[in-house]
Amino acid sequence: MKITIFGSGYVGLVTGACLADAGNQVVCVDIDAAKVALLNSGHVPIYEPGLEAIVSGNRAARRLSFTTDIAAGVEHGEALFIAVGTPPDETGSADLKYVLAVARSIGEHVTGFKVVADKSTVPVGTGDRVAEAITAELVKRGFAADPAERVRLGQPDFTVISNPEFLKEGAAVTDFNRPDRIIIGADGTPAGRRGLELMRQLYAPFTLNHDRTMVMDVRSAELTKYAANAMLATRISFMNELANLAEDLGADIELVRRGIGSDPRIGYSFLYAGTGYGGSCFPKDVSALRHSAAEQGRELRILAAVEEANTAQKDVLGGKIRTRFGEDLTGLTFAVWGLSFKPNTDDMRDAPSRVLIADLLRRGAAIRAYDPVAMEEAKRVLAFDLDGGMGRIDFVETAMAAVTGADALVIVTEWKVFRNPDFAALARGLGRKAIFDGRNLYEPSIVEDAGLAYFPIGRRQVS
Repeated sequence: MKITIFGSGYVGLVTGACLADAGNQVVCVDIDAAKVALLNSGHVPIYEPGLEAIVSGNRAARRLSFTTDIAAGVEHGEALFIAVGTPPDETGSADLKYVLAVARSIGEHVTGFKVVADKSTVPVGTGDRVAEAITAELVKRGFAADPAERVRLGQPDFTVISNPEFLKEGAAVTDFNRPDRIIIGADGTPAGRRGLELMRQLYAPFTLNHDRTMVMDVRSAELTKYAANAMLATRISFMNELANLAEDLGADIELVRRGIGSDPRIGYSFLYAGTGYGGSCFPKDVSALRHSAAEQGRELRILAAVEEANTAQKDVLGGKIRTRFGEDLTGLTFAVWGLSFKPNTDDMRDAPSRVLIADLLRRGAAIRAYDPVAMEEAKRVLAFDLDGGMGRIDFVETAMAAVTGADALVIVTEWKVFRNPDFAALARGLGRKAIFDGRNLYEPSIVEDAGLAYFPIGRRQVS
């Protein structure tokens, strides 16, 4: 099948590469000429395990190409996926300017029948707005506004499908190839039914063992995506709040997690205490869902609390450091392990490390930072956060190099390489012999035996 993806960011690139790997002819359209040139050279601008090999292999097989030519992209695809960014605007709502710009471009160039699939995470009702934008451009070209009239006259026509993505950064390729569900939102018109059948055909290779396709109306599909991310964010904030209470009460949040996770009604996923959620999805999607509710005169009180708890959680590590060393940290150096918002990605968007590092520097400390993947992206975003004030941050090549000359270690991201360090070497290297663990990687007794103070989240503090 011929597929066009508008947007070669995280979602668009993974979608395009995996669809090409299933034998489809895929063209990805992006307005960023430098990114297109990089992708056409077989490289990718983001870190995602396995993705670069798929892009390179399918480019070599001529199943995947990248272009800035919008008209050619519209002409190529039987299905046109909109996978551009929807960043939050000043009100907290999702900004649809890029989505609607693609819709207008489709309307300007479309011939024949096209299935337009919204892959971007968008507010409920966006499908209607995309259809209106395409129709407006068709009317400008002299075609009928009414879909039935366009069909009768043999004019260009389309249907808008909602097909939200459910990809975890760091496991996106696996998630796409082995989906736990495929949501398709379509209307009941003849065009909608035609679009649904095309989407079923497209996804058939990914559901051979078990059909995980769920068909619903467009608005329900749009809300499903927001609801899923909001639920996961809620679980994270709940466990973080519970961890803080466990610490006050002398309980161990890890034991509590196992106890409640064993209940099949709850399960173990997203029950780990930590430094708060970040990334490209949860923060903006929770905010956008709250905004959508406010437009209907409804307050989502739970999500307001989720956001408040998450903001506070990003200061928990900093609070532990201040309790140990005081408000003025001048003269102290902290090794920071992990900069990306989660492992197996270089994504620094809303990463807890940004809040921590800015606070430590503001209080006079110096930083020795290491991340297995996100170093270059961290340098870029921290330079922006700190307005260029990077003089007291050293980015080093290994985890143990960060410890050299540091007074204490702060663990922010749970990369696998951090899970089993040489505690004796840490004790020798850290001047103040303290670890602040934002991901509960270690058993307190093991750290204590090494002669180190240990400050995890919601567990026994070793001082």
